[in-house]
Amino acid sequence: MSARTPDRIDLKILDVLQQDARITNHALAQRVALSPSACLARVRALEQRGLIRSYRAHVAVDRIRSATIVMAQVSFRQHALDEFTEFDRRILAMPEVVEASRVSGPYDYMLRIIVRDVHHWKDIARSLLGGDYGVEKIVSHFLMDEVKSFAGYPLTDDEPAPRRGPSG
Repeated sequence: MSARTPDRIDLKILDVLQQDARITNHALAQRVALSPSACLARVRALEQRGLIRSYRAHVAVDRIRSATIVMAQVSFRQHALDEFTEFDRRILAMPEVVEASRVSGPYDYMLRIIVRDVHHWKDIARSLLGGDYGVEKIVSHFLMDEVKSFAGYPLTDDEPAPRRGPSG
């Protein structure tokens, strides 16, 4: 097993853990055909190598509190590293911003933000637009239904076999 490249057993462990991070080590070992001690050693090694970053629960926040999810596309007037850095600091300090990615294309950031209502969102948008970050425009989309929640990454680039029709 290379220090850099996960082997097929590592990939299987990672795949199972993406689907069920609460699986017991014994059950995980059975799923990947290892002894429990060998499996635990592999999981610890994957954690130490940074291939497993964390474990978390997918919480149904809308069943706990009033929640509106906004997907915001943020564009900057110019691409200045110091403005990106300041904006990064600002959004990292905002608990409402639950996910943020700097992206390529017609906008510079994609944010996932949780707010109480549209008025709360307007206040946040105003503060981001009015800050000294160089934000030119924010396009917001309100989440209506989450059709497919994030459930992990495909860990290999193998394409699935084509499905055959009824004739064969």
